[in-house]
Amino acid sequence: MKSYAALERAAKAWLEEDPDPKTRAELEAVLEARDEAGLNQRFLGPLEFGTAGLRGLLGAGPHRMNRVVVQRATAGLVAYLLEQIPDARERGVCIGYDGRRMSEVFARDAAEVVAGAGVLARVFPHVAPTPLLGFSVLDRDAAAGIVITASHNPPEYNGYKVFWGNGAQIIPPHDEGIAGRIAAVGKLESLPRMTRAEAEARGLYEVLDEALERRYLDAVRAMAIEPNVATDVSIAYTALHGVGAPFTEAALHEAGFEHVASVPEQREPDGEFPTVAFPNPEEDGALDLALALADEVHAELILANDPDADRLAVAARAKSGGMVRLSGNETGCILAHYLLERGPKHDKPFVLSSLVSSPMLGVIAAAHDTHWEETLTGHKWIQNRALELEAEGGTFVLGFEEALGYGVGNLVRDKDGVSAARVMAELAAYYKSQGGSVLEELEQMARRYGLFMSRQVSLVLPGEEGAARIRGLMQAVRAKGPTEVAGRAVLRSSDLIACERRSASGEVTPTGLPPSDVLAFDLEGGHRIMLRPSGTEPKLKYYFDVRVDLTKGEGMAQARARGEALLDELVQAFRGRFE
Repeated sequence: MKSYAALERAAKAWLEEDPDPKTRAELEAVLEARDEAGLNQRFLGPLEFGTAGLRGLLGAGPHRMNRVVVQRATAGLVAYLLEQIPDARERGVCIGYDGRRMSEVFARDAAEVVAGAGVLARVFPHVAPTPLLGFSVLDRDAAAGIVITASHNPPEYNGYKVFWGNGAQIIPPHDEGIAGRIAAVGKLESLPRMTRAEAEARGLYEVLDEALERRYLDAVRAMAIEPNVATDVSIAYTALHGVGAPFTEAALHEAGFEHVASVPEQREPDGEFPTVAFPNPEEDGALDLALALADEVHAELILANDPDADRLAVAARAKSGGMVRLSGNETGCILAHYLLERGPKHDKPFVLSSLVSSPMLGVIAAAHDTHWEETLTGHKWIQNRALELEAEGGTFVLGFEEALGYGVGNLVRDKDGVSAARVMAELAAYYKSQGGSVLEELEQMARRYGLFMSRQVSLVLPGEEGAARIRGLMQAVRAKGPTEVAGRAVLRSSDLIACERRSASGEVTPTGLPPSDVLAFDLEGGHRIMLRPSGTEPKLKYYFDVRVDLTKGEGMAQARARGEALLDELVQAFRGRFE
């Protein structure tokens, strides 16, 4: 920990170049109060550039999101692009932003730094969904893309996400290369900048206009699998105070869905998120207004985007009359099942999912003679692997992660809550036209493929002591990995730091994945246990997956009860052994 004198010097140096009166006032107040803890929090070190960019609390200092951090990040990104891409100046950088606090200001700063470096700044004139930014990189053949968003984080956060010229979020070595160039950036006053007027006069500014939005929506409309299906499904939609409403509503209407009601209190972008404590559609309470609206308009389906519209949450009406929320795994698997059953046939189709998503996708893929792989967590890994498989002649059908992220085909090289909503609505309409429903089809899938159930459990261990205990637990499991759990044999164990899988007989094979601090154990019966430290929180995360094969005449409630009991058994046995 730095001394107070060192912190004070760093804060005063920061004040000399901070262009934002608000963050200057914040830091001056911290200095005046001699708040050492407050200075430590802000000057702990720079925000780490990784996971496709930056994310953090808004505020003053290098460990917060602010105008200084954004300008430095942009300068480092542009310097790296000019080193790596010969025609980066002409191809330019697409820049988008969501409705969060400071997003528009950060986007303007980024554009001024991009143009100041002599690179074409291609800028959205208003808030836009993250998938549209990803689409724009491909549409304009840009060298890179920047979107200012903190996705579904609380209001106090903002972020800076980077897409490479292939349309996907950056992965190594690009993230490391950009981080190195950011570290080499000097004082802000040394950075050339160019206002919009100056950039336009020099041909270094392009507005990403409605024509690009139209091309995106046309491409979403062309994703129809069953274009002639009756679209009489009633839908309740919420944007959760984000930027998805104009695009998701348009995509649904253009697909023929006329009975779409949007939650009025949550339709417009609002970075304060006044009606939800946490603007993540996975969180309890986030869909309360959508559920109320669904009952009011007798909706059969709820579709919800997160604030930057790259995720999709789904709920469907049960025969009993209530709405049932689908998990991310259920949504991803029913989408895959529908696309593989009803979609066009390809010579080399493939589907991808993240390691912590349900292994049910692999069973569905095998039943349709489709290649399936798992990747590290996040669509940056899913989409970059999809590009590699496409280069080998494959056709990408779907990629998903259990945290409500779905990429249908290659329209966008990222998760896309707008196009996923359009396909999900069509799927619901198709099963309704066949005399069924979304929930009834999920039951039929369980009877065909097995009932897969998942549970996440987190061990929260804050502070340095907690971090040391998490490391110790991971080391203990690595050293004494189980050969059985609750009487079920471990058929295969995987250590992603060592990049190897080991069978029960001792045969070792490579994982084919980049190194990552993840351990996994495949059990007999199709069950699985996985654990990893969280990358953003002081947690050790456990993932338990079980498969229950339904017996003839067995009801879903009884099968689910068996699954829950098995999950309880595995959680207790595994955690009891190592904690």
